[in-house]
Amino acid sequence: MDQRAQSGAAAGGSGRVLAQRVMWIAWPAFLMAGVLEMLLFAMVDPADVTWFGEPLAWSRTAIYSVAFFAFWLLMICSSALTVLLEQTPAAGNQRAGAAGRAAGTNAPRATGDSGDDRRNPGG
Repeated sequence: MDQRAQSGAAAGGSGRVLAQRVMWIAWPAFLMAGVLEMLLFAMVDPADVTWFGEPLAWSRTAIYSVAFFAFWLLMICSSALTVLLEQTPAAGNQRAGAAGRAAGTNAPRATGDSGDDRRNPGG
């Protein structure tokens, strides 16, 4: 594959890669939030939940929903950290450089270049 075909595939596939990573994060987090919800409320009755010693004046459905979304958020953080740590340093540097160039900045490249394009005339 030549250089132009590779760059075109990378540009067209970047949205697909992002969608794939979002699903790598959100779907397992959703499943684990459901499991945690079932485990928690198999042992705890939502009517017995208190907040700082006071009974929580929410419906059972509201407590179930808030707990599910709290679990989902925690699991999203966990999955996102896993995806972040899975990347190689070179991939992270390449993405950071591409983001800087897309924003119009002259970001340092992964090769150690300072990003300064001025030449030293004194040699």
